[in-house]
Amino acid sequence: MREEDLEVAIKVVIVGNGAVGKSSMIQRYCKGTFTKDYKKTIGVDFLERQIELDGEEVRLMLWDTAGQEEFDAITKAYYRGAQACVLAFSTVDRDSFEAATSWKMKVEDECGDIPTVLVQNKVDLLDQSVVDPEEADLLSRALGCRLIRTSVKEDVNVNAVFRHLAACCLQEMRQQDDDYAMNGNGLHPLTISAFGPTNQNGKSHQNGTIILRSGKPRRHRKRNVLKNACRIL
Repeated sequence: MREEDLEVAIKVVIVGNGAVGKSSMIQRYCKGTFTKDYKKTIGVDFLERQIELDGEEVRLMLWDTAGQEEFDAITKAYYRGAQACVLAFSTVDRDSFEAATSWKMKVEDECGDIPTVLVQNKVDLLDQSVVDPEEADLLSRALGCRLIRTSVKEDVNVNAVFRHLAACCLQEMRQQDDDYAMNGNGLHPLTISAFGPTNQNGKSHQNGTIILRSGKPRRHRKRNVLKNACRIL
């Protein structure tokens, strides 16, 4: 199989409290639909969408996780192997904003420091907002995440969330390839994911797919990030 025939597959987890719009976000992105009726996710749900980015075919595998505490034992298992994360809170739900730091900790415990976007959803309800814009900006800086404000209902900035994450993952993949080429010793850092064993260059070629994997956890950043986040909350 030719290299140009391969696609890149990226596993993205969407986390945050219940009712912040996680399921609606991936439904909007993958199917172009929206429903205002709230239905609690039981455990996890999964959708995918294929896009073209920088000349690459990219398949985004989106894992929607339940935000309720009773599902923690189930959902944490699905974090493993994720290469990117959407960390969502609602403009009209103060608890979801204050829980963002703990959600990031849960993902980092399983995946290390992966590309993450902090998403403030429901900006169409700014007149009812319980989160100041400055607070959201401070949190994004403390967590080391880009902040993107979205309205899933009005389809505002939903595409931007996932294209940004895909671009970050592609950049990391290319950097890993460059580092591997420069090493010249035939060795590559071992990575582990939920998708199974890797070959020497850290990718798995299955059915014409390159599974992009998270690299070594950079946990020294997490301690500083969480300390800063706790200081502002």
